[in-house]
Amino acid sequence: MFHSLSGNDIALFISVFLACAVEAVEAVTIVLASGTSRGWRSTFQGVISALIVLAGLIVVLGPSIQKLPKSTLRLAVGGLLLVFGLQWLRKAILRASGFKALHDEEKIFRDEVEAAKKVAKVSNFVVSDWYAFTLSFKGVLLEGLEVVFIVVTFGIIQKGSNPQAFALAVWAAAIAVVIVTIAGFAIAKPLARVPENTMKFVVGTLLTSFGIFWGAEGAGAEWPRKDLSLLAIIPFVLLVSFGLIEFLKVRKAKNYQVRKLSLPTFSEPSKDGPLVVRWVGGFLFFWYDFIIGDDWRVAAGVVLGFFAIHSVGISAWWTMPAVVAAMLSYTLLEATREEKISA
Repeated sequence: MFHSLSGNDIALFISVFLACAVEAVEAVTIVLASGTSRGWRSTFQGVISALIVLAGLIVVLGPSIQKLPKSTLRLAVGGLLLVFGLQWLRKAILRASGFKALHDEEKIFRDEVEAAKKVAKVSNFVVSDWYAFTLSFKGVLLEGLEVVFIVVTFGIIQKGSNPQAFALAVWAAAIAVVIVTIAGFAIAKPLARVPENTMKFVVGTLLTSFGIFWGAEGAGAEWPRKDLSLLAIIPFVLLVSFGLIEFLKVRKAKNYQVRKLSLPTFSEPSKDGPLVVRWVGGFLFFWYDFIIGDDWRVAAGVVLGFFAIHSVGISAWWTMPAVVAAMLSYTLLEATREEKISA
């Protein structure tokens, strides 16, 4: 089926597989909570509806994205992967250093079940339980959007130089989802023993590394050893991350706490506002939170890094690794520095 897999192919497969496995764990947890507490008919209707929407997105987005010029595609996808990967990496570092609680799927499962039991059943001639339908639909759709994003970006951006890249990405995602789904339903409980933070740390490292590589190329840089440069970028990102984990552990031992960043940001619209504002604002907030996260300065730093590369030219390949190390260090150290007590 696949011929002579290269190291880049293997890295792509592992990245997509682990990322999709993490999202599948979270989606399966929600589906199980909905099915066991509200019933399986409406839950499965929600799941199938979400899968149809996701399939439609792939059909619509795939051909459209492929029409973009190669440099533009690499710049856009590299930037998105970089910002997206830094979100995962930042949270994984905070968890590994003790500043953020580990993801507890059993607690999430219990909370979802308790919340589902408190809602009255509303039905019609199509859906027997709208709450179960909506819960499973939203859970699969939101987690599935990340799967679609990863598969499309990883697969299409390398398709020109590697015809089997898209097929590899699709197979990696499919295998991950199938394995997690079978395991989840076989044991009839959330996959609490899955080392999710470790997986997120690895995925965050790989997404960040690929984002550095593709984004810098799209901005005009030329890597000294082409694709082999990834073998240096990935260890570099790991080294920076492990260094930050150890530094933050020292701060945690001094009982420092995560500070709430006082930044002007895009917030979710009030539920008391007009319907149009809530729908439009909610849609924009979802995509802002999905891509940018809680610290827009990271995304701003990435954009400035691309501008710097574009200004300097092909010799500026080192710019993005430096920007990533600086931005990751800055945002984590600021978020965990000691609060000053005013007199």
